[in-house]
Parts: sequence; structure tokens; C-alpha cells
Amino acid sequence: MFEALRATTVWGLLAAGSCISLSAQATAPGAVPPAQTTEKSADSGQNSASPHALQLDAQHRPITEGGFVQSGPIVFQDVSEKAGLTHWTHKMGTPAKQYLVETKGSGIALLDYDNDGWLDIYVVNGSTFNALDGKETPPHAALFHNNHDGTFTDVAAKAGVTNDRWGTGVAVADYDNDGWPDIYVANWGKNRLYHNNHDGTFTDVAEKAGVQVGNWSTGVTFGDYDGDGKLDLFVAGYVHFDRNNLPASEENGSVNAYCTFRGEPVACGPRGLKGEPDHLFHNNGDGTFTDVSEKAGVADKPGYYGLGAVFADVNNDGKPDLLVGNDSTPNYLYINKGDGTFDDVSYASGFAVNEAGQETASMGIAAGDYENNGMLDVFDTAFSDSYKPLYHNEGDANMTDISYHIGLGEITVPFLGWGDSFMDYDNDGWKDLLMDNGHVYPEADKYTWGTSWKQRPMLFRNIEGKRFENVPAVEGTGLAVVIAGRGMATGDIFNDGKLDAVINVMDGHPVLLRNVNPDKNHWLELKLTGGPKSPRDAVGATVYLTANGIKQREDVLSGGSYLSSNDQRPHFGLGSAAKVDDIEVHWPSGKVEHFTATGVDRILTIKEGTGK
Repeated sequence: MFEALRATTVWGLLAAGSCISLSAQATAPGAVPPAQTTEKSADSGQNSASPHALQLDAQHRPITEGGFVQSGPIVFQDVSEKAGLTHWTHKMGTPAKQYLVETKGSGIALLDYDNDGWLDIYVVNGSTFNALDGKETPPHAALFHNNHDGTFTDVAAKAGVTNDRWGTGVAVADYDNDGWPDIYVANWGKNRLYHNNHDGTFTDVAEKAGVQVGNWSTGVTFGDYDGDGKLDLFVAGYVHFDRNNLPASEENGSVNAYCTFRGEPVACGPRGLKGEPDHLFHNNGDGTFTDVSEKAGVADKPGYYGLGAVFADVNNDGKPDLLVGNDSTPNYLYINKGDGTFDDVSYASGFAVNEAGQETASMGIAAGDYENNGMLDVFDTAFSDSYKPLYHNEGDANMTDISYHIGLGEITVPFLGWGDSFMDYDNDGWKDLLMDNGHVYPEADKYTWGTSWKQRPMLFRNIEGKRFENVPAVEGTGLAVVIAGRGMATGDIFNDGKLDAVINVMDGHPVLLRNVNPDKNHWLELKLTGGPKSPRDAVGATVYLTANGIKQREDVLSGGSYLSSNDQRPHFGLGSAAKVDDIEVHWPSGKVEHFTATGVDRILTIKEGTGK
């Protein structure tokens, strides 16, 4: 199918490393993208689109680090310093970002590692060549324990989860069904599987479990793909990065096109570099895993550049499918066939490319039912000069990119997006959309590209599933923080029924955006526990909640966003509804149960086998 597509559309040229893109002309909101051309761009680095029109604010700043308003709704406040997160710093390579491995940043995970009912924060760190050579102390990951008073304490060293390797992705799941969350960390180098010891400490069992991998791993996701009640593990591979054979910006006296952006020299890749394969590990139930990538049909034989990954049921058949966002190459959508194998429907589904038939430099994946129609839609962050696709689920895993038709097209073009999440920030019953941003090239501050190294996050309010409206960034608030954002996780960190966000910042401290939206809407949050035939933490469960005539869907997922893992408690905004009519849980075991909620504005614990 791939070869056929290449033969019938000019966008197939992108698979060979060429850059073909949107016109520099602006497009009105709600319109379709501008007409495409077959002209090749002068560079073929990470970007998959050619230069876009320059956008500056009233102070002549790139819109990515400006465009603030003096007044308006205040949704988030940056409480990082007050929370005690600013004493820790992410570090990845040198500020010059000479090599690709120094540019991608790291993820973040929200988990209740000590089962005290409050979310803690795990922040992955990078490293440096000097640290790998033993010339300096390796940067440590952070595990911020929630002190229940708005502050956090870094206990990573005590817990044994500092990683001390070149960290990238992270996912959380109870892989051994003992009731305690475990942590998988992807690295450039060998990966780690931190088993929870139930006493505030962890033990790295990756080698014993057979899931170390090696070279450059990125997005991680857990899911019970074969329905045996045990969580399996998928690890995306990015680039085979060989430090002893680094890509050169010049070859035979000529500039290497894979090391330029808008004609200027930048870090080389990923185009022109060998891709790293993906891995699916089957959980054997005895603490070990078996690599079944080839057998299952998800080994990534073309060698695409994997970043975002998440197991999610996109065709509503009760089996977790697999979404993989690939950088500068087609995305993957694998449909679970129920026999231990997957069907690659990437192109047939429409998820491989955007509306223009163009590959994107995909970063993060957000899956959520923004229309409240019972089907998961997918938002895919991408590079600057490219709009960010929203794939509308038409049913039966057919995806249609509708960004330009729903308000997410032109406005997102200058930004380089990473972490993303469907989250109902105002608890009105409709899932909104948050993404954080930041460039990969420090040179963005040197040239007039209309973008910047540090960028502000973007929040879009869902207007009853019909369109998304940009929420203005008010000066001095959380939406006006200008950072080199990378991984992002969202969840109810303060147990107050409002969804917050934590962003891992390249060479900076984590940013904790506390939700201070003044709405008085009601909410309900669920803590699910699976029965003997489901994963204990209920990863893979789908919940439908009906209130005030609206039926919402939430899924328990592990992984997603950009190299990150969100709060796994399904959260429902109820608007003005003071009662819930029904809670319908589709457990991973296949069992369907109904539950009642005796009240709202609370966190409700639900166990499989106790419903009707």
C-alpha cells in the first residue's frame, strides 16, 4: 500500500527525504490547507514542511513567545517554585545542541508510587557526553513525593530511581499485578524497569525481565494486547545513534542537506540516519518478558523514527490497538486482531499522514473522545511550519484529519509541539486540548524564522464538540510561561477535582501548571481496580459516564502524550449536574458492569466484580 501511495501522490516524495509543504500563505480559520506544490525544499532535516509566513506580535516578538493579553480568563498559574520543583534541573547535552540526541528532551509521569492517594511526579533527566565518559556526575531523574500541602520532596535517590543514564521516555503500570505502580524508563542506552518494592523504593529488574533493549528508545506504553490479564510492553525506537560514527554537516566538501533547516546549519537528522526498530514484549507472568515484535507484526521493518506511542481501543472492540507517532515518516496504526497479531492499517485508516497527504514530524499523541460520541479521536503534535493534525474517528478505525475545519490549523503552525492531552480544564463535560511547545534548534533565536527556542503552551477550549477556541495567554499566568517544553503529563495533582499539568523543560526546571479556573462545575473521578482476569491497575479499561443527558468516555491508558504518562484515574467534568445517572465500565477482561455514584465532587473507588 505504501508503494502505491507513493506512485499516486506527490507527497510520497517525502518518504525519500524530500521536504514538500504548505504554502506560506495564511489560511483562514475553518478553511482547508493551502494548495500544495511539488517543489522540493532546500533542507531535509526534522521538519516536514517549508517556511511559513512570519507571525509577530505587537511587540515584534515571534508569536510563539508573545501574543499575550493583559486580562482575560486565568486558567493556570505556574506554582513550580512554591511547590519545590525549581531546585531540580533537566540537562541534555550542551546548550549548542550540536547533535540530535541533545535536542529531544525527556518525559514525565504522574503516579501514586506509595499508594497514599496522592499523585507524585517522576521527571526523567537526560545526560551529557562528559557524564557518559565519567568526567562529571550524571544528571539524576527526580521523584517528587507529594506532601499533601502543595509542596513536593525529591526522593529519587532514596527510592533508587535516579536512572543516571541518558533518559527519554517513561510509562507507569502495575506489570506484575501486585497492587503497586512500576516505572519503565526509556533511554539512549539500556532501558530500566523499576519494580516497586512496596516500601518507597524500587529495584531495576530490566535485565532480568529481558526488556533492556539498547541504543535509542523513546515512547513507552503498557497494554494487555492478548487479553490474558497481564500487561505487555511496547517500546518505540527512534534513531540508531552511534556516537563513534556521528553524522557530519558536510560530506565531500558539500553541505549535508540532512543537517540544515531553512538553509542554515543545524543538528543532523533524523532524515538520513538509520531508524531504530520498535519492540513489543509479551508479559510471561513470571517477571520476564518475551520480544514478540516480529510475530505480532509491529517491529517497524521500514525503520521509521518512533516517538509517541499509546495502546488504546480505537475501534471499540474491547481490544487495545496501538498508535505510534513517527518523526518525519508515516505514523502507525495497528489494529488488534485478537489472535496475538496486529493489522497495519496506517494508510487505510488515514492516520499515516495528514489531510494534505503529508508525513508530519510527529511528537506526542493524545487520545480522547472530544465529541462525546463514544469514539476516541487522536491529536498529533508536530514540527513548526506544520499545523497539528486532529484525527476525527469516523468509526471502525477510520480517521479524518479535521484540524483546519475545527480551529486547530493555522494557529498552531508556528509552534513546535510536544506533549499533548485532552483534558476538561473547566469541568463542563467537554474535553479541551492542551499542548506544550519548544523548538529543537537554538538557532531559532538567531534567525528570523518567526519562531523561537522557548515557546508558550497552548490551550484550546472545546465548544460542545463543534470547534476549539484558543484560550488567550494572560500575562503573568501559566499560559504565558515561555519555556523549551518537552514531555507533559496531566492529572488531578491536588485532589481538588481540577486537572493540572506538569511539563519537563529542556535544560530547565519542571513547570507545574496548577488549574485555578474559577468555574464552579461539578466533577467525579474514579480509581479503578481490576479483577483476577484484568490487569490490577485496570489499564485498558473504558468508562462511560452519563449525567445531565451527556454520555462521556474516559480510558485508562499508560503512556501517550510525548514520552510521558498521565494520571490513570478517569476524570469527568459534570457541568451543573449534581448527580450521575450511570457509570458503565468495560473492563479489560471483557466484563461490563454498571455502578452508581452516591455523590459528586469526589474520588470514587471502583472494583471489578462489585457492580451490576
